[in-house]
This record gives sequence, C-alpha cells and structure tokens, in this order.
Amino acid sequence: MAPEHHPANTAEWIWHPRYVWVTAGAVAMIFLAATQALAVTTVMPVVSADLDGASLYAVAFAGTLATSVIGMVAVGAWCDRTDPVLPLASAVALFVAGLVIAGIATDMGFLVVGRLVQGLGTGGQTVALYVVVARVYPSHLHGRVFAAFSAAWVVPSIVGPVMAGAVAEYLHWRWVFLGVAVLTAVAFTMVYLRLRGLPLRTDSPSRAPVLGRLAWASLVAVGALGLSLAGEAGPAAPVVVAAALLLIAIGARPLLPRGTLRAARGLPSVILMRGLIAGALFGAEIYVPYLLIEDYAFSSTWAGLGLTSAALLWALGAELQGRYGDRLGNARITLLGTAQLVAATLAAAATAAFGLPPAVLIVGWALAGGGMGLMYPRLTVLTLAYSSSADQGFNSSALSISDSIGASASIAAMGLTFVALSSTGAAFPVVFLVATALALLALVPGLRLGHARERADAG
Repeated sequence: MAPEHHPANTAEWIWHPRYVWVTAGAVAMIFLAATQALAVTTVMPVVSADLDGASLYAVAFAGTLATSVIGMVAVGAWCDRTDPVLPLASAVALFVAGLVIAGIATDMGFLVVGRLVQGLGTGGQTVALYVVVARVYPSHLHGRVFAAFSAAWVVPSIVGPVMAGAVAEYLHWRWVFLGVAVLTAVAFTMVYLRLRGLPLRTDSPSRAPVLGRLAWASLVAVGALGLSLAGEAGPAAPVVVAAALLLIAIGARPLLPRGTLRAARGLPSVILMRGLIAGALFGAEIYVPYLLIEDYAFSSTWAGLGLTSAALLWALGAELQGRYGDRLGNARITLLGTAQLVAATLAAAATAAFGLPPAVLIVGWALAGGGMGLMYPRLTVLTLAYSSSADQGFNSSALSISDSIGASASIAAMGLTFVALSSTGAAFPVVFLVATALALLALVPGLRLGHARERADAG
C-alpha cells in the first residue's frame, strides 16, 4: 500500500505518525553526513600531521568523491530491481565501515582506504534515500521532504567546523569519524524499523545490465580522481584535466538519461541543470572565505560568515520551495533561482575587482544560497516525478552523478584558472565570472524542465 496511491491524504505532512520515524531517521542521516563532510575539512590538517601523511592529503578528499560515483550507480541499479531497504542498509554499512577504518587508522594509507570505502557508502546512501522518498511519501510531500534534507545541511555548516575542532582538541580527531559512525547506525535503525515489512518493491523491476554501468561508473571515478589531483601535475595539469574530462564524458554518457548533454526537454534538462548550478556554486564557494582572508585579513572563523549566510538562506529557499513550489512553477523557480545565483557571483566578482567593502561579498553571497535552496530540492522533486518505479534508482543516481561531475569539473577548471592568474590580480574576479557564466548557461536547460507528475497530488 504505497502512499502515492492515496492522493486524498493532502492534509498529511512529513511528520505525520505514518512517516515520522522515516523522516526523523532520514533527516538525521543527511545531517550526520553533512556534519562529517564539513568536519573532515576542519580536522584533516591535524590528521595529516599526526599520521605523517602530507603526500596523501589530497587523495583523502578526492578518493571519497571518486568512489561515490560507483556507489551511486550500484545502489541505483539495485533499487530499480527490488525495494530500497537492503540497498540502503548496504550503503550505510559501507559508510559506517569507512568511518571506523578511518577512525582507527594508524597511517595515512590506511585512512585513505577508509575514505574510499566511505565514498562508496556516501554515494549509495544518497540515492537509496531518494528512492525511499519516492516509494514511501505521496508526491505532494516530496518537496517538503527535500526541503527538510536541505535544512539538515544548515546546522552543520554553521557549527560543524567549530564542533570538529573542539572534538579534535579536547578528545581526539578519531572521534570525528567514530562518533558519526555510531550516530549513523542509530539513525538508520530508526528508518529500518519503520521500512521493514512495507511493500516497497517495484512492480516492474528493471532488467538493465548492471556490470556495464559499473564499468562506466569506474571510468567516471578515475576521471573525477584525475580532476581532483590535476593541480599536483605541475605544467602537465592542463593535459591531465583534458584527459580526465574525456574519461568522464565517455563514462558518464551511458549513466545519464538520453539527451542530457543536448538539454532535451524534461528529465534530461533536469539532470543537466543540476550539474551546471552545482558547478557554479561549489566551484566559486571555496574562494569566498579565501578572498576574505587574503584581501581583508579576516580570521578563518570570521571568513566563514559568507558561507553561513548562504546556508541560512538556502534553508529558507528550500522551505519556500517546499510550500509554494507548485504555485510558482518550474520556469519561475528557474528564473528566480538563477537570478540570485548570478547576482551573488557578480557581487563577489565586483568585490574582488574593485575592493568593495566585505559586507557586499557576505550579503551578496547569501543570495547564492537562496537561489540554490529554491532550485536544488525542486530538481530532485522533478527527477522523482519523471521516474517510474522501474527507473527511480537510475534517475536518482544520474542526478547525483551530475552533481559530482559539475562540482569536480568546475573546481578543477577554476583552480587551474586561479593559479594561472594569481600573479595578475585578476584571479578572484575571473573565477567568480566563470561561475556567473555557468549560472547563466543553466537557464538553457532550466527553461526546458517541463512538468511531470510533481503536481499530480498537490493540494
């Protein structure tokens, strides 16, 4: 008895007794994954120094992103053949196992192994949770669920780095990994106990070959790893980037809906737009605190203000999308969201180019969060709306793969651009203008999203 078969229940909400344990557990899992991701960024210098692992510092980050693509594809294919409970359990087990391995590591190589295992679980966990949402909640609640997922990133973005630093200072950096492992197991138990026994198996299981998709995913993972490490290649970096992008393009095409690269109307444009806005935001975001520290002598703590303001408006935008997304419509959400993202990147470029007060950057960058809060969860809702029970896993993994490719490709390209222009004074303005161009390019697929079943059960 899947809830989407009962459109009359429009008064329900995601904290209704029917869904409360799934909602609480899933939001907690997203919260913990966000906390861990942000915490690792804070404590990794301490970890590297403790384990004498400076040579593997970059791999500890890049490896997780690379293997997550394989986890996305594997779990997506698995969910399309059965119910999502066992795939989710397996992904959580890998995530927890990776955290434990990293938490008990005695050298940096051992820790990198843990990060690779963790990446498999991270990618699979996200995809499985999307499929759980599709099969547990009625479609008119999907926007609210993904708004809650977005909000689950806000608190970690504000307090995560500080908490991680305190844990590392007063306990030990190992508890940044081990503590999240224990709490994730508890959160998953909340979800599992509610899902167990529910009829979540698809009525028309996919019979698409899996091994081929895993091979393509592995090719994308190698390319993503190459992109992440391109900065270490010195003069050969452009060649490494070109080769990595070629591998990603070859490997990604079979993993994305047909017509994605040419912005075909409907689901392909949804997937493409997600990658473009992810590239615009995440590629530029790492330079916001960098600019505040480099040009305005902010401390690392105060430099986080720009990201904190964006996180708060992201949550607000996601909440507005969850409540009023169907009334606004997809085209209006695209225009409002990209306008805010473009305004934010232009404000950042102007601040860097003309030495404007730092408040312009901090306030302006908050608009980027507001725009992403509108667009990001809406694209997830549309992905599920365009999906049948036989391809929810494939489409959810395609969305996450587009995220990863967009972010990693833009970060690599902007990083090389920044290094090349670092002696000219144009580095900061140019990387922010590249982000502006990506945000404007997102209008092409953004105005071709169309409508699926996201309005079918709207009250």
